[in-house]
Amino acid sequence: MPLKDLPPDARPREKLLARGPGALSDVELLALLLRTGIKGKGVLQMAQELLDIKPRADGESGFDGIAGLLNATADDLKSVKGLGPAKRAELVAVLELARRALAQRLTERTIFATPDSLKHYLQLQLSAKPHEVFAVLFLDVQNRLVFYKEMFQGTLTQTSVYPREVVLLALQHQACAVVLAHNHPSGTVQPSRADEMLTQTLKTTLALIDVRVLDHIIVAPGQALSMAEQGLM
Repeated sequence: MPLKDLPPDARPREKLLARGPGALSDVELLALLLRTGIKGKGVLQMAQELLDIKPRADGESGFDGIAGLLNATADDLKSVKGLGPAKRAELVAVLELARRALAQRLTERTIFATPDSLKHYLQLQLSAKPHEVFAVLFLDVQNRLVFYKEMFQGTLTQTSVYPREVVLLALQHQACAVVLAHNHPSGTVQPSRADEMLTQTLKTTLALIDVRVLDHIIVAPGQALSMAEQGLM
């Protein structure tokens, strides 16, 4: 049904203004971003179909929900009928704005005063990536974010991390501490023995230049685990 045929209080824009964004479903929020559908398909139907696209077993891109869609790149969205350059750009811009808003918070205050913001930031950065990525957050003397860097990429099951490169960036940015992070595309946040060994290796290496490793956060779709909180540091 076209939006204009819905009762006024059921239209996404009017509903948001009257009741706030929390009253809208994922489909309704996405429909607001898309604004219009295509011939033969209303915007609400188009939004629902976008959210329902599943990744294929052969690795072909799919979204499988709002998180997957908003972590998609502009190239990932090219194959979706009805998503022209303007709509693709708007969807990608939404995620980038969210990343920047969280990053700004982390640069303005001590990271561990807002641990949930840190986890949300890392989930936005890493949770939807199809391959394993190892990242480092470099912090100043007050544990505020100075620099974030995705440093190494690997396969779905392992990644190669070079401590020397982490040390060089820590020196370059005059970091006093770091938070390590990586994703598990398999969906579990349970650290492996290799994760624990890597953490200890980096702690030992960075201690030589008086840089502390405060945490190692593992991210998967919809969840994140702090190794420090689990007593694994």
